[in-house]
Amino acid sequence: MKTFSRALLVAAVACLPLAAAAQDIKERTIKFAFQNQKGHPQAEGAQKFADLVAQKSGNKITVKLFPGGTLGGDLQTVSALQGGTVEMTVLNAGILTAQVKEFAVFDLPFLFASPQEADAVTDGAFGKNLLAKLNEKGLVGLGYWELGFRNLTNSKRPINKVEDIAGLKIRVIQSPIYIDMFNALGAAATPMPFPELYPALEQKAVDGQENPFTLIRTSKFYEVQKYLAVTRHVYNPQAVILSKKFFDALSPAEKKIVTDAVTEATAYQRQLSRQQAEEALAELKKAGMQVTEFAPAEMQRLRDKVKPVVDKHTAAIGEDTVKAVYAEIAKVRK
Repeated sequence: MKTFSRALLVAAVACLPLAAAAQDIKERTIKFAFQNQKGHPQAEGAQKFADLVAQKSGNKITVKLFPGGTLGGDLQTVSALQGGTVEMTVLNAGILTAQVKEFAVFDLPFLFASPQEADAVTDGAFGKNLLAKLNEKGLVGLGYWELGFRNLTNSKRPINKVEDIAGLKIRVIQSPIYIDMFNALGAAATPMPFPELYPALEQKAVDGQENPFTLIRTSKFYEVQKYLAVTRHVYNPQAVILSKKFFDALSPAEKKIVTDAVTEATAYQRQLSRQQAEEALAELKKAGMQVTEFAPAEMQRLRDKVKPVVDKHTAAIGEDTVKAVYAEIAKVRK
């Protein structure tokens, strides 16, 4: 009898931490807003995160997804996070330049040669230090997903050489580097929130846009764009960020649930993104898009054309930051 009672007591004590942790998890809702549609790796990563949070919290914490820019463009969503009316988003890291100028380093043309280089930089000390700078801006950065390499589409003509870009009105994200980059190539860069892009293409308000293959497919840009040039001019890491007001109100147990879920969802999202990029290109060809690739010499001309943009923004970002990121990339390439 004593043995039985002692066993019960040991079991009860062992359960105390679990019970305490369960009490630290409250009924909560996380509004997770982002720009892409269901089926895109960004949206699938968000769904994976939502599933993981539900599982880890015993369904106490609910993640409500708002895809397709339904709560506004990226800049509007960041403002909502700072105000505490939206809890979470994922967006191109370069867009956070308005909060922390050093994030613009990720938008430098031809910075990364592969996704693996980007992973090493963002997962390492360099990427973590940048996320930490968001705290004083009312934001908490928990990691990086990927959008992938950006490529150029338009409705007017195939692009086989640098000169073919001249004169095209190209929608770009609301970032000074993108504006300068496409102006340097002779295009008329037109910054515009993503939710406005499809109708602008459809109505010929702009001739083209630049985005990764997966986004071109899921957004059905092939319906209003005929020509696709494989330029791979920028690789987009995407920052996963939360409202600091919301995050600071979480218990340690709740914070662990959220951060662990982001880490697991990151591995899933990246793998899916890379797999879908190849599939998307094949589907875009099948959908009727004419795809062109630059010869190596022409790619070098493209890099040379935008080098003054790199030099200009290196001064704005900070030479130490730019040197640091190139040093990290050099380590990976060795």
